[in-house]
Amino acid sequence: MSRRVVRQSKFRHVFGQAAKADQSYEDIRVSKVTWDSSFCAVNPKFLAIIVEAGGGGAFIVLPLAKTGRVDKNYPLVTGHTAPVLDIDWCPHNDNVIASASEDTTVMVWQIPDYTPMRNITEPILTLEGHSKRVGILCWHPTSRNVLLSAGGDNVILIWNVGTGEVLLSLDDMHPDVIHSVCWNSNGSLLATTCKDKTLRVIDPRKGQVVANNFEEPVALQEMDTSNGVLLPFYDPDSSIVYLCGKGDSSIRYFEITDEPPFVHYLNTFSSKEPQRGMGFMPKRGLDVSKCEIARFYKLHERKCEPIIMTVPRKSDLFQDDLYPDTPGPEPALEADEWLSGQDAEPVLISLRDGYVPPKHRELRVTKRNILDVRPPAGPRRSQSASDAPLSQHTLETLLEEIKALREQVQAQEQRITALENMLCGLVDGTD
Repeated sequence: MSRRVVRQSKFRHVFGQAAKADQSYEDIRVSKVTWDSSFCAVNPKFLAIIVEAGGGGAFIVLPLAKTGRVDKNYPLVTGHTAPVLDIDWCPHNDNVIASASEDTTVMVWQIPDYTPMRNITEPILTLEGHSKRVGILCWHPTSRNVLLSAGGDNVILIWNVGTGEVLLSLDDMHPDVIHSVCWNSNGSLLATTCKDKTLRVIDPRKGQVVANNFEEPVALQEMDTSNGVLLPFYDPDSSIVYLCGKGDSSIRYFEITDEPPFVHYLNTFSSKEPQRGMGFMPKRGLDVSKCEIARFYKLHERKCEPIIMTVPRKSDLFQDDLYPDTPGPEPALEADEWLSGQDAEPVLISLRDGYVPPKHRELRVTKRNILDVRPPAGPRRSQSASDAPLSQHTLETLLEEIKALREQVQAQEQRITALENMLCGLVDGTD
């Protein structure tokens, strides 16, 4: 008799479990737009969900701790004139999120740590460059302020949101609609899928496709899922791929190894209701004391439900093998350094003592050459005192005044935050 050899892996027994009912987020009007993005983005501070909104597009941002029923008048992030199609948190600033819309624009928002009293309507920056709807956003993994957008115009734009400039435009790579875009771990290459059924690996700084003929797959996995879109999430720390079917009710997960057969099925988490979207928590936002290796935020029609993936361990000590050092919130490069050809791996942090998100950090946008802007050439006309060009000295004075006003507003926001925290402390002390 031959004995079957069982593959050794610490992730063979990973199991998924939905959070308790009081840990869900209830009464959220999740967007009904038929688009293939995840409709949800999460980081160690906030949960953001694209929602139904009249007269334009909107998304809601909730502090992670604000579970339970969400008030119908809870402030939204509004500003787009058409539905929001994708949102993505900046990996290097937990208070900054980008949104993409059918109105052809990308907006970058600063989210305060305190709950605003009214809708957030003014983005830090509006990026205009696409000629059709924008449905894909992806921040660079290692470079500060570098954001990728892709639209229905089959164009990929890479922006420096610190200046509002387009760094690179990839406008002749795709003959049809781009379905998805993803950076590699150090941001030197892109992988894209397209309606022409071709997967491309692109060097964006050279503007070249470096691979798109993969011939035979190294592994083929039959999926008993519907025709809905599969949302893939990859955890490089554990080499696990999670596949969430949009419109499906399952999360299937596989371990990737260097030896054949390369892809190893682990398990399937199933629930009764289908998911309309899915958020995936960065590793630094997980609870290491509970051996949590992944956390999803599953969107239903009217709520968002956390789903926790855990490796069963009896010891309550820190599990070094489950938690290697993982990417932290500090960028490894500036945008100009990356554009010039430099590459750097993510700056890693240890999760041994858990992760505490840093305090509110403001994204500063500096438009370049603002004093060198010249009026367009045209026929001369007489100028009155009101429309005469400003002198450089006057412009510099105005800029200094604007800077002083901005600093004053920031100081007031910090004071308001401190007072709100003090009030919360007093309220908690009386309970």
